[in-house]
Amino acid sequence: MNVQRLARLLAGLSLACSALLFAAPAPAQDFPSRPIRMVIAFPPGGPTDFVGRLIADKLKTTLSQPVLIENKPGANGAIGADFVAKAEPDGHTLFLTTVGAVAITPNMRTDLPYDTLRDFTPITLVVRNSTLLVVRADSPVNSLKDFVAMAKSKNGALPFASTGVGSTTHLATEMFATSAGFKFIHVPYRGAAPALTDLLGGQVEAFFADVPVLMPQIAAGKVKALGVASGQRNPMLPDVSTLAEAGYPDTQSDNWYGLLAPAKTPPAVIAKLHAAFVGAINDPGVKDKLVKSGAIPVANQPAEFGQILKDELARWGKVVRDKGIKEPAN
Repeated sequence: MNVQRLARLLAGLSLACSALLFAAPAPAQDFPSRPIRMVIAFPPGGPTDFVGRLIADKLKTTLSQPVLIENKPGANGAIGADFVAKAEPDGHTLFLTTVGAVAITPNMRTDLPYDTLRDFTPITLVVRNSTLLVVRADSPVNSLKDFVAMAKSKNGALPFASTGVGSTTHLATEMFATSAGFKFIHVPYRGAAPALTDLLGGQVEAFFADVPVLMPQIAAGKVKALGVASGQRNPMLPDVSTLAEAGYPDTQSDNWYGLLAPAKTPPAVIAKLHAAFVGAINDPGVKDKLVKSGAIPVANQPAEFGQILKDELARWGKVVRDKGIKEPAN
């Protein structure tokens, strides 16, 4: 092979390599190239929706693309989870989920079309929510001890609301009842709003729910807060003790909201999303609104959130098995 022919061959190879280099995707630089969908597995107007919209509004400037909320309620979060698990792993479809869809429901069903650890990539834990026990403002009950005495006096006939079978509000009730030694009638609802309506109307005696759901009712003097089923007191309710402090251990049932992407989303895209969301959560205006709503901002690293997912799957699996909780037949 003569020198000129070799030079032409090398030049051709160089051009081909350059073309491949420039044709290769640059996900971090090009992302996002269109609006981002943030899927929420609940109807509009709830606490998850509030948190999602608050953060999405802040991200418009950070990511130079709108973040659009897409509500996909149903099946204890499984519909929204499955939708995101099957989405293109390019960072443009995300899942703002509660603990239910990814740690509780997988322990109640064997037919889920998704696997939490296999089908999602963690981005960050967004907030933690204390689970709070309330009764009507006109209830004669003024403490957890009073409540337990009343519950025992009813011999298993105490109607207790929840937001559905297997919800954190249901499991909080089960754990409290076991720890305190009383029985109750479980009255599941399709969300917090109808449960609160019946609590205020006297159809049920008590209700566990996320603090952001209950803060407006507490502020209006319509319900009394008795205790939080959490590891620590809520900053907005510093005088309300935890159930454990009052002598009822093994009752921690905090809810949380976390951000996930489909599995195989490029690491560079995950890093860009993480930086943007953490920045939004830590924005003073956003953080102030979250705290005043009763939510506790977190914003941790993807690996930390990934470990939390593993731990929560195991923890709630034990609770579900110990309590014999199964999803009701359709």
